[in-house]
Amino acid sequence: MKDIKSIFSFRKLLLSIFCFGTLLGAKGKSKVIQDPPEQPNILLIYVDDLGYGDIASYPEASGKSIAETPNIDLLIKSGMSFTNAYSSAPLCSPARAALLTGKSPARLNFEFVTKFKEDSLDWEDERWIALFKNKKLISPPITLNLPLDEVTVAEGLKGLGYDTGIVGKWHVASHNKVYKGWSFTHGPAQQGFDTAKETFGSHPYSGTKSLTQLKEGEYPEDLLTTEAVKFIEKKHESPFFLMVSHYFVHTPHLKGLEWIEEKYRAKAKQNLSEEELRYAANIELMDHYVGQVLEALDKSGQRDNTLVIFTSDNGGHPRYASHAPYRGSKWNLYEAGIRIPMVVSWPGRVTANSVSASPVIQTDFWPTFMEIGGAKLVNLEKLDGQSILPLLAGKNMVREKPLFWYFPYYHPEGEKYDEALEDIGVEDGKTSQTRPQAAIRKGQMKLIYFFDSNQVELYDLKQDPGESIDLSKARPWEAYRMKEALLDRLYASNARFPRINSQTN
Repeated sequence: MKDIKSIFSFRKLLLSIFCFGTLLGAKGKSKVIQDPPEQPNILLIYVDDLGYGDIASYPEASGKSIAETPNIDLLIKSGMSFTNAYSSAPLCSPARAALLTGKSPARLNFEFVTKFKEDSLDWEDERWIALFKNKKLISPPITLNLPLDEVTVAEGLKGLGYDTGIVGKWHVASHNKVYKGWSFTHGPAQQGFDTAKETFGSHPYSGTKSLTQLKEGEYPEDLLTTEAVKFIEKKHESPFFLMVSHYFVHTPHLKGLEWIEEKYRAKAKQNLSEEELRYAANIELMDHYVGQVLEALDKSGQRDNTLVIFTSDNGGHPRYASHAPYRGSKWNLYEAGIRIPMVVSWPGRVTANSVSASPVIQTDFWPTFMEIGGAKLVNLEKLDGQSILPLLAGKNMVREKPLFWYFPYYHPEGEKYDEALEDIGVEDGKTSQTRPQAAIRKGQMKLIYFFDSNQVELYDLKQDPGESIDLSKARPWEAYRMKEALLDRLYASNARFPRINSQTN
C-alpha cells in the first residue's frame, strides 16, 4: 500500500507541473488573461437528472412544476440564470468527465456511463457484439475510468493554491464493491481533491428507501450535506473549491416524505401520479439541502467572496421531469436531454436577478475556473470550452468553437431497446429509442446527425425550441455545412466512431 501511495504522491507532483505547462503552454492557441480577479472561493452544486423545467421559477421554464424550491429561487434572484446552458452529454458519467476536464466526451473517449470492472469488453468480445443484435452499428466499448493523466479542474485549482474538496457522487470510474462506489485507484483523491467524502447521504442508494415518522416541516438529515457544511465551516488558509455532488433527484426516489407529498397532492388536484408527486417531493428535499449549504456559506462570512454555481449533470428522466417546450429527455441529444438549469451567483461581480441567453456548456467551467483562479495563460487548443467570465461581467462573448455533442450508442441497451418508444416527443412520459448520434449548435441553428441512417435533422432553436420542424430538406446547403463542421470537430477530437455490424449488413 505504501508503494501505491508513493506513486500517487509522485503523480500529483508531476501533474502539478503538467497542469501549469498546460496553462502556460506556449504551443497551440492560448488566451492571455489580463488582470485576473482576486481569487474567490468556488462552490459548485451539481445535482443529478434535474430537468430544465423542474424549477418553476427558472426563466423560460414552462412553470408547470409544482415542486417548491425557495432556496434555489433565492439563488436565482441573487445571480445570473442561463437560458441556453448545456451539459456536455445526455447522461451522467460523460457529462461529469467533461466538466472535470474541460474536454468533450468525444475527445475523452468517455461517452457512456461507467460500469463494474467485469463489464469492460472490447470490440471483438462476443458479449459486446451480442448487445447489438439486429442493429446496424456496433458502438464503441464502454470506457470505465477517467484516465489519471487527465488534468481535472481540482488539479488545476490546486496548482493555483486552492484547497479542494468533493462530497457525494463521483461516477467517472468503475464501480467499486457497490453500484457507484468510489474507485480506490481512480477516485477523487487521485484526481486533485484534498478532501474527498464518499457518501450517498439520504438518497435511497444509501439503503434507506423509505422514511417513517417524519413530522410535518421535518426533513431527513443528509450526511452528504453535513460533510459539505463541515468543509465550508473549517478554517481555510487559502481559497477553496468545493464540489457538492448530489445523487438527488436521480431514481430511485425517496419514499416516506408524506407531509410533502400530501401538500402536493392537494395542490395538483389529482392531476399527477403518485410517482410524479414523489418526484416533486424529492426536488423539494434537494432544495432544502442546497439551502443548508448556502446558509453555512452565509454564516461563515464567505458568501461575498464565493462564486456559487448551481446546475444539473444532464436533462431529466422522461417519466418524471418537466421539459416542455423542449423535446426529448435524458439519453438523447434533443434539447431536453442536454439543456439544463444553470445559475451563477457572485456578489459584486454578477448582476443579481439577471438572465443570459448566450449558449454555454459545462466544458466552459475548466477554463473559467482557471481564469478566476489567477492563471496567466490558458491553452485552449485541446479544450472544448472557453472562459465565460465576460458573460458573468455582463459583457458580450463570441464563441470561438461551436457547441457539439456525441452519443454513439443505442439506448436502452440490448433487448430493452425494442420495448421503448420509437418516436421521441415532448414530455411523452416514457423512455424512447435513441440511436447513435451527434449534434452541433452554431448560433440559433442546431443539427443532429444519425450514424446508422446517415441522415440529419436541422432546427432553428429560436423559432422552434421544440425541434418540431426539420429544415434539412428546405435548407440543404446549410445542413451540409453544419454536418461537415460537426464531423470536423469529431475527427479533431479523435472520436471513436461506431462500426458497421457485419451480421446485419
